[in-house]
Amino acid sequence: MAQNTVDKKFVLTKKDRLAVAWRSTFIQGSWNYERMQNGGWAFAMIPAIKKLYPAKEDRVLALKRHLEFFNTHPYVASPVLGVTLALEEERANGAPVDDVTIQGVKVGMMGPLAGVGDPVFWFTVRPILGALGASLALTGNILGPILFFVAWNAIRWGFMWYTQEFGYKAGSKITEDLSGGILQDLTKGASILGMFVLAALVQRWVSISFAPTVSSVKLQEGAFIDWENLPSGTAGIQEALMQYTSGLSLTDTKVTTLQNNLDQLIPGLAALLLTFLCMWLLKKKVSPIVIILGLFIVGIGGRLIGLL
Repeated sequence: MAQNTVDKKFVLTKKDRLAVAWRSTFIQGSWNYERMQNGGWAFAMIPAIKKLYPAKEDRVLALKRHLEFFNTHPYVASPVLGVTLALEEERANGAPVDDVTIQGVKVGMMGPLAGVGDPVFWFTVRPILGALGASLALTGNILGPILFFVAWNAIRWGFMWYTQEFGYKAGSKITEDLSGGILQDLTKGASILGMFVLAALVQRWVSISFAPTVSSVKLQEGAFIDWENLPSGTAGIQEALMQYTSGLSLTDTKVTTLQNNLDQLIPGLAALLLTFLCMWLLKKKVSPIVIILGLFIVGIGGRLIGLL
């Protein structure tokens, strides 16, 4: 049955939510390679946890719950925070919201939102404000850096606060009908979307190149650039570029590596298999730090023996 908000024993006031929003500005203050922003996330949740869970045991469990892996753009973490606050509030008032549901919503939302933060803030808003402030500063106007500082923080803070409130209100509406399976559908959909985004990023962020040479074929005359007979100076450079764009090889030998063959078979296959291996190790409770160190060792060793 839907839970009436009037009957709630624990309610997060605007003051409580402001405290969480303020603390979320330090979400990357304890960033680490194992669980990324989990420390900053748990730090932001502390005011809400204290308000919702009077018992020390419940607070400890809540902190442990929010020390799981979390990583997204630091500003777009705010709507995820808002939804999480709503879920924790409902849980504190007796709604059947378990740890898996809360973590599933967090993980499902952080992936898609991470791809929004960089182009909006790092590649659009900040360069525009920076260019405006720099243009004033170059003329000797002290308002240049002041304008950048004030405008950037006003936009950043305004976005974080209002998106956190939007997430909180949306999360409250979602949890009004827990028995209807809305939250479960949201969790499933968010997880699918998050995995889709993760899969799309594998090809972009994971790179493996196998160096062993499979074949080395001597090219015929006219199939490669004859560097000795090129004109000198800029005319020679222009001629070389024209020949290269027309399809001529830079060298008189065509070298085919193991990576070239793999790319012809299935591009990105090695990167995908490495990702699956890391996921399997994480499922087996292997520490991310151990996996990272293992990748360093394998990479250095593979380079030394000529494999990578």
